Amino acid sequence: MSRRLPSWAGWGLALAVAAACCGLGTWQLQRMHAKQALLDASAQVLAERRPQPLALAADPARARGYDWASGRGRFADLPAVLLDNQNRDSRPGVRAYRVFEPEDGLPLLVDLGWLPLPGDRRMPQVPPPAAGTIEASGLLLPPPARGLAAPAVQRQADGTALVVALEPAAVAAALGLPALAPRVLRLDPELPLGYARDLELLPNTLPPQRHLGYAVQWFALAAAALAIALVLTLRRRR
Repeated sequence: MSRRLPSWAGWGLALAVAAACCGLGTWQLQRMHAKQALLDASAQVLAERRPQPLALAADPARARGYDWASGRGRFADLPAVLLDNQNRDSRPGVRAYRVFEPEDGLPLLVDLGWLPLPGDRRMPQVPPPAAGTIEASGLLLPPPARGLAAPAVQRQADGTALVVALEPAAVAAALGLPALAPRVLRLDPELPLGYARDLELLPNTLPPQRHLGYAVQWFALAAAALAIALVLTLRRRR
């Protein structure tokens, strides 16, 4: 004969499932608020565009902040850095970075823009920008979130550094540099150099609305688990 679980055991299981679902729903809400705060902060910076010095990229107190910055400097004679798994208009590609040496402050990585990948995943060539001193301006921001990816650097045959997670400290070590600023500069799309780019901050991750949708789903599952436990309890009593 089959043995039924006692009602207290069923309710314990239902409460455990509901608690887990509520925890995941709360985490999604936290992610939603964090990304919305990110978008609000960057929108204010882009609306004002008050130029700050590029040296601010090395300020540890602003490592997670957003600033519009500009300054003079030159691109270092070093290999390009390609960030893999970057989509644009539903097309796979990479983001190209190069080390920029400002006249004042630590060297920093400059986001030159997005390049498509062919079907054979042959990495694109990234010729060095024009030599000499230039005026660079754009949005200082933290490197793209790496998720669970390790910040390993793979050197290609032409010396290009391929990464799946952009970690300035790891890139600096791979390129033989003492250090790189913790923030990167996304070039102003109006500047006549680089590749396809914009100032969109969430091109490869979920927007706040998606996190809200997932949170609602998790809370609905929690409610469903409790409802099922209640229905089964009432049936047993009958």
